[in-house]
Amino acid sequence: MSARRAAGRESPEEAAASSPPPASAARRLVTDAATSARMSKQRRANTAPELALRRELHRAGLRYFVDRPPVTGQRRRADVVFPRLRIAVYVDGCFWHRCPEHATDPKNNAQWWADKLAGNVARDRATDAALTAAGWQVVRVWEHEDPHTAAERITSLVERSKPG
Repeated sequence: MSARRAAGRESPEEAAASSPPPASAARRLVTDAATSARMSKQRRANTAPELALRRELHRAGLRYFVDRPPVTGQRRRADVVFPRLRIAVYVDGCFWHRCPEHATDPKNNAQWWADKLAGNVARDRATDAALTAAGWQVVRVWEHEDPHTAAERITSLVERSKPG
């Protein structure tokens, strides 16, 4: 701290210049235009793997809700929900959710991406734990999984979960 600041004689301009940048400025990253354009086109819902899985589930005669929070008041949305049976299905992208077979590490802003992707995985585990504690069954499907095989796994769980 400067002697002028300690004595209270520092002007507001001097105080602003000597104080650390706000947290939002520290987190601002430089991203090239091509990367920014590519990332802005990433879908949150109705991705090709989701649509393929939903087609297979529908073909198997199952009816479900799409892109909805399994538990009222929860911000995290499941891709496919069977509310009466308390089954939530998530179709996870290999990049965003760190698939053990296909995960890649971006070169630009590597630490930011590492933190971001680790946060995604931690949030997935927290969601699984919260839903399980609330009596739900959670199914995670990787985007690279065969939709027919994944649908068979879900159909089997649905059949086992039906009352009577």
